[in-house]
Amino acid sequence: MAKARRDWLLVTVSTPGGRNSAERVYAWRALRRLGALYLQQSVCVLPVTATTTAAIARLVGHLQKRGARAEAFRIRFSDRDEEHALIARFQAERSDEYNEVVERTREFHAELAYERGRGRVTYPEFEESEADLVRHRKWLAAIEGRDYFDAPGHEDAANAVRACASALSAFEESALAAEFDDDAERSGSPGLRAIEGGDSA
Repeated sequence: MAKARRDWLLVTVSTPGGRNSAERVYAWRALRRLGALYLQQSVCVLPVTATTTAAIARLVGHLQKRGARAEAFRIRFSDRDEEHALIARFQAERSDEYNEVVERTREFHAELAYERGRGRVTYPEFEESEADLVRHRKWLAAIEGRDYFDAPGHEDAANAVRACASALSAFEESALAAEFDDDAERSGSPGLRAIEGGDSA
């Protein structure tokens, strides 16, 4: 039995007369967050999922209320080769994003090494790098959310972010140890001396 063809959403957005540029930008950002693939200006496609269907319905409603033209059509491709080529384009875009995550994590490790090299293994530096790790995790999660076809590179990106977490954990341990050592040195005053004599009976 032939495999059933996939359902797609064909989305069109336009602002008559060039007006509502803010709405064009809003739509573009929303569609890019979903991982929509543009076929031409103002026309893009997405695979049908519960998430994409609900998100596009909200977007179309938002734009229409503000005077923009937006429509979504549920379609199927009659040419399987054309559909496979489209899926390959989706995968290529996500793979590029995963590769960029890996590149950015290398910068993360380089920054930790730089701080170690100049003796700046401190808790403030840890907190700064922790914020970077949070951004990497959110970025990876966003890409995963629009990776509809298991693009190559996901495992490498996920492993790279986990490696950042491990490196940061080691950095935190060093930072805490350094702070404890500093506290010990600062509190290293002589102990209490016994007072000679004492209260006479």
